[in-house]
Amino acid sequence: MKKIAVFMLSFFALISSYAQENTFPEGTKPASSNIAGAQYPRIDNERKAYFRIEAPAADSISVSLGNVALTKDAKGVWTGVTKPLDPGFHYYTLKINGVNVNDPFSETFYGASRVMSGIEVPEDGVDFYEIKNVPHGKIESHWYLAESTGETRLAYVYTPPGYDNNSTERYPVLYLQHGMGEDRRAWANQGRTNFILDNLIAEGKAKPMIIVMEDGGIAQAFNSPKRPQDKNFWDGFEDIMIKDLIPNIDANYRTLRHPKHRAIAGLSLGGTQTYQISQANLDTFSGIGIFSAPFGFPGVETGYNGLLTKPDEFAKKVDVFYVSMGSKEGARAGRGTHEALEKASIKHVYYEAPGTAHEFQTWRKSLHGFAQLLFQD
Repeated sequence: MKKIAVFMLSFFALISSYAQENTFPEGTKPASSNIAGAQYPRIDNERKAYFRIEAPAADSISVSLGNVALTKDAKGVWTGVTKPLDPGFHYYTLKINGVNVNDPFSETFYGASRVMSGIEVPEDGVDFYEIKNVPHGKIESHWYLAESTGETRLAYVYTPPGYDNNSTERYPVLYLQHGMGEDRRAWANQGRTNFILDNLIAEGKAKPMIIVMEDGGIAQAFNSPKRPQDKNFWDGFEDIMIKDLIPNIDANYRTLRHPKHRAIAGLSLGGTQTYQISQANLDTFSGIGIFSAPFGFPGVETGYNGLLTKPDEFAKKVDVFYVSMGSKEGARAGRGTHEALEKASIKHVYYEAPGTAHEFQTWRKSLHGFAQLLFQD
């Protein structure tokens, strides 16, 4: 603890402040992910990120975005510019004198099983996840006891605009899972779930719905003696969802308690969990969304208790089967699954986000498309 305290004191001594200027590089503006009032990092019209850090005592500073080394001037101010970044959200760290640290002037986000800095890079003409002047729902913390394990757990629950004003209306529910190294915070913070749904509902493109975001148990694997490569270290969440989470949500929120009004989706390893949970509990969900899941597809011959070999019967059970990936991802992330389903004549929707990789810009667009298909009459 003493070493940590000494390091933190040294770190804040190294970075005295971002130098506040009266003029800034032309065409730049502060990143929307900065803390209030911070002028750096900045983004220009070509999506390059500009960093400026006042740290006279530092010997070297670099930024993990493209591994850009900053340059120190005579006043002890370090500056540097990245190459053009892909639009969307990106984690990053600063490396100061060889030590990775978070940027104190950026908001922080939980990813890779640790808290990291993050930067938001705008995409031209894309604003479906931005805050707009529309009625807003809310995300609240919902603590509950999981009786199957005896532990107290936390879910984040989005309720749509108007939920609190009408005490009789009931709503369908989407259970939405995060990926490896993340937890329940990911979809709310990095994914901007509430703004995506607020905007869709306001435009009449999606049904008002409740969204439940829980911890699928796949973040702590990075810091556990049981390594992530060990098979099925995420299995335990299935029982929690079916035995504890869904009954508790039904008991505490005004839900429509029928499979036709319940869906499940997940990104990356959360998509693998979605395969697993929906297969074993097909009578629980009518909507299934798989976003960039590189493994977990059970195959046509054996998947979903053989129903993938019977397209008509599968379609009676599943209203929406949605598979997506980014175009920069490998085929295993979704395209291969789509091709297998198409060959088997399984009714499904496939979406490939243009120009995106295994990242939240892919998954924001996936949720945006999936939500519009759910719970339609």
